Amino acid sequence: MTLLFRSTSARLGGTVAAMVFLTACSEPLDFDLRGQVGAFNTSDAARNITTHRPKPDDRGIISYPNYQVAVARRGDTVTDVANRIGVPAAQLAKFNGLSPTVPLRANEVLALPGRVAEPGSGGVDIAALAGNAIDTAPETTPVQTSTLKPAAQAAPVRVTQTTPEPVRHKVARGETAYTISRLYQVSVKSLAEWNGLGSDFAIREGQYLLIPVTGSPAPKRGTQTAAAAVTEPGAGSPTPTPPSAAKPLPDEKIDPTPPDPPKTPVGKPSIASTAALAMPVQGKIIRTYAKGRNDGIDISAAPGTAITAAGNGSVAAITQDADQIPIVVVRHPDNLLTVYANVDQISVKKGDTIERGQKLAQLRSGDNAYVHFEVRNGFDSVDPMPYLE
Repeated sequence: MTLLFRSTSARLGGTVAAMVFLTACSEPLDFDLRGQVGAFNTSDAARNITTHRPKPDDRGIISYPNYQVAVARRGDTVTDVANRIGVPAAQLAKFNGLSPTVPLRANEVLALPGRVAEPGSGGVDIAALAGNAIDTAPETTPVQTSTLKPAAQAAPVRVTQTTPEPVRHKVARGETAYTISRLYQVSVKSLAEWNGLGSDFAIREGQYLLIPVTGSPAPKRGTQTAAAAVTEPGAGSPTPTPPSAAKPLPDEKIDPTPPDPPKTPVGKPSIASTAALAMPVQGKIIRTYAKGRNDGIDISAAPGTAITAAGNGSVAAITQDADQIPIVVVRHPDNLLTVYANVDQISVKKGDTIERGQKLAQLRSGDNAYVHFEVRNGFDSVDPMPYLE
């Protein structure tokens, strides 16, 4: 099945590349690409600003109230980290889905299966010091002893981060760094920095990821004292009096005539996303972009799901691959093209002007219910994800 999937994707990629070449030749080429690089990337404006990951202690441990993580150093293996923090290497490796001898990246995060001792939780061995003093005392010195009540044992000091505890996400099969960043509305760059991911943002099934904490403005200083603002543990926070209880709202004048519903063209749903391009199908990304191996992304969903245009433009070409499977190419402003391969039941024709979100085709039936989606800047394929975020 895997071999069939790869060969099908390879044939699609070759056909799509030839199709894009012919389509791009219909207009003058902009070889110096002035104004093209990043023209559609507005993702930075839509991303939440995240805080920096807290610094680990001397052993590389970051402690939160409900869990701990260990941060690897350059050249570390799982065994090196385990020996430094005092946990069994096999247990730490199994909990993170790794081998004990696998090399780790600098700043890569490992989840701890249990809590380890924290700085400040140790104590001084008073018995050893007292015994040594008695042994070295002169024999002529009289020693008087008396029975003392045992001192109350002090609770271990737990040094935890004062910053908000981040969500810890366990990677499921089929998830990518991009899908997880969109799920939690954080940038994939911040996700990589917090977890020490590589430049390819690769993650593995079963891996624990820390979700970056989004920054928020500091609360305004109120007039109440600190004692009044603090409550006993478990008592909860005091609920402020709502404005409606302090002062009644004015009488509301209701217009009996209902407002007209917003006019949306049939087959063209309204799009609220601020991304440069919209996802052609709301589904799971089963294959990511890899330059030269997979010039787009493959998105699976239920058979018959509508495939929609990623942006405004016109249908530049409709063709088929070697297996007679349809392909749709859409031209957008600024020499940008989007390609929709492995589709069925095409509902547009060449030359049609289309809008973002308009239905182009639908997913095929059976095990081939996925769309191969590409974004091309002129002749070159580019990673679609920055345009979709």
